[in-house]
Amino acid sequence: MSEIKTCPEGMVCLINPKAANSKWMRRKRLRRHLEDALQGEIIGPSGGSNSTVAMAREACLRSRIVVATGGDGTIADVLQGIFESGRAAETVLGIIPFGSGNAFRKSFGIPKNTYKALSILSEGVPRPVDIMRVEDKYAGFASVGATAAITLDKIRKKIPGFWGHVLAIGRLISFPRDEKTIDLYDGVDPDGRPFSHKTLTSNFLDCIVAKTNYFGYSWKAAPTARLDDGLLDITLIETGVFKYGLAFPFIFLGWFQKTQRNFKARKVVIRGQGLPVQYNGEILGRRDTVTFEVRPAALKVLCPDTPEGRKYFCRLPDTEA
Repeated sequence: MSEIKTCPEGMVCLINPKAANSKWMRRKRLRRHLEDALQGEIIGPSGGSNSTVAMAREACLRSRIVVATGGDGTIADVLQGIFESGRAAETVLGIIPFGSGNAFRKSFGIPKNTYKALSILSEGVPRPVDIMRVEDKYAGFASVGATAAITLDKIRKKIPGFWGHVLAIGRLISFPRDEKTIDLYDGVDPDGRPFSHKTLTSNFLDCIVAKTNYFGYSWKAAPTARLDDGLLDITLIETGVFKYGLAFPFIFLGWFQKTQRNFKARKVVIRGQGLPVQYNGEILGRRDTVTFEVRPAALKVLCPDTPEGRKYFCRLPDTEA
């Protein structure tokens, strides 16, 4: 369920009042502050993901700046609407974190604190960023394998938030390690050598495909991903379940991933049997084949003009005039 708010400055703000267990409804003081700061009018309620996509699509036709207020699921829906509008190149995405995980915003240095994030709407710098296309969906982060299976199990059991993921971890014990085929196109291997096409086989437990660096609750899943290098970042977690469990604190911090096979490519095709796939924390489903492609500099995101806001860009200097 989403609501749309139009601001005098020409922004359109899409609000998900169900995010973070209905935080918008529970935090009345914070809600009033947002309403005053945005100075807009909520012009209509709606229901479900498809409605949020439709509202974002319509917003792009009449505004240059679209603001997503919610969690990673809301951002996934807003991204989808922006690209379906055909106006992604002219659109600037603003983000007000209002969900449980809020991982997407972290790569851009956007504060999780709602009050601080509001200032980015007026003071932030619109920076071109790459976006990933996963089949017909758009995202900053995706995975194939165990992480997606856990997310799928959590959704089936209808346990929201962090504890839903914790209780679904038992799914790893029975997760199959069948052989998968991975085709990479126009990329760079772990030694920095360019290639036009490379075929791999792997019994990976998890495959992370990313443009942004974080997933879920500040899990640094893709430490080597960069927002503007024109390439997808692919990491193969090729360890057993027991070792994965022992190493998870180091996986969470992004250290363990640097010991695994890592590639960068413009396009990735993974083939297997009933592969669970997720993007931006949303379930794509089970596929025998899934394709990922990068869309270079496809969208602008309002980022703080700070070292944290430049950290995961490779084409920006450490300081800007």
